[in-house]
Amino acid sequence: MGKGDIRTRRGKIWKGTFGKSRPARKQNKKQFPVARTSASPETSVNTAQQA
Repeated sequence: MGKGDIRTRRGKIWKGTFGKSRPARKQNKKQFPVARTSASPETSVNTAQQA
């Protein structure tokens, strides 16, 4: 049991895979809300055309 054994932790590290003996880290993805601007470009163009 060593690097060639994919059922052991060392074998998983050597092979570069994940499984029951070497679980992968969970990806924590934080979603940030999209920031809205006070004056969007569409409204500023419309007000300029009306004036």
